[in-house]
Amino acid sequence: MVDTSLHTPVLLERTVELLAPALAAPGAVLVDATLGLGGHAEAFLTRFPELVLVGIDRDDEALALASERLAPFGARVRLVHSVYDAVPDALEAQGFARATGILFDLGVSSLQLDRVDRGFSYSQDAPLDMRMDAASKLTAERILAEYSEYDLRRIFFEYGEEKLAPRYARKIVQAREISPLSRSGQLVELLIAATPAAVRRAGHPAKRVFQALRIEVNDELGVLARAIPAGIDALAVGGRMVVLAYQSLEDRIVKRAFAAGSTSTAPSGLPVELPEHRPELRLLVRGAELASEQERHDNPRATPVRLRAVERVRDAA
Repeated sequence: MVDTSLHTPVLLERTVELLAPALAAPGAVLVDATLGLGGHAEAFLTRFPELVLVGIDRDDEALALASERLAPFGARVRLVHSVYDAVPDALEAQGFARATGILFDLGVSSLQLDRVDRGFSYSQDAPLDMRMDAASKLTAERILAEYSEYDLRRIFFEYGEEKLAPRYARKIVQAREISPLSRSGQLVELLIAATPAAVRRAGHPAKRVFQALRIEVNDELGVLARAIPAGIDALAVGGRMVVLAYQSLEDRIVKRAFAAGSTSTAPSGLPVELPEHRPELRLLVRGAELASEQERHDNPRATPVRLRAVERVRDAA
């Protein structure tokens, strides 16, 4: 079993501070759209005694562990096995029309990173799996075996922002003609051998490729592009949303959605802004907030985080 107490939630105090004004009133409902091991959820349930939490996760193992952790809160906890673009459906299934707070803590969870057999880490040999939901059919091994050289190059470049994407894709296709790639150790070995020495000194050659494979396996960017607008639609007026993103591709999607919702749609030159043109959202932080030096020291997983937050100020026209 995983000791959930060993996993420190990222930017916990800041997320509480930002969401608190929306959660203090009776009847508040918080959606933790990426529940993980339940660290954020436990803190919110403890600090807001009347809060009801709807926790969503696509990972059955995470849901089971979070269920144990959150058991003391009884009926205030409603857990849903789903992908996080289904926030409105999850709320409706639990009998709620809207949420007063929504939290997205994106990327791979502590559980998934720490479970060697899940294959998310390039630092330890494991099956090339990388599925967040074990019921999904697509695995990293299948991608490496079946995708064309062009498609491998595309996902390494688009999802990993990997400059050596063409070289790596070509080497993978050549290698699989001799023997299938089924273990992360095999892939790491291949990538290291294909990387010029000068580039190897700049960082681990497998980092971006593993990120790209994980994103492709779990359709992370596609899900996120649907999830943020869906979450905004599910947010009550006065409700707040906080998103923690860990890489630029995620953050870009969040930034664009928040910018669109917080900008007037009034046509240029209109003398008076009509109510239906007013922004639906108010930005709560300027740009993307980073973790403090102290938090990065105490919790290294906070190092790449980018936090954005909004409040819903009116319903859609």
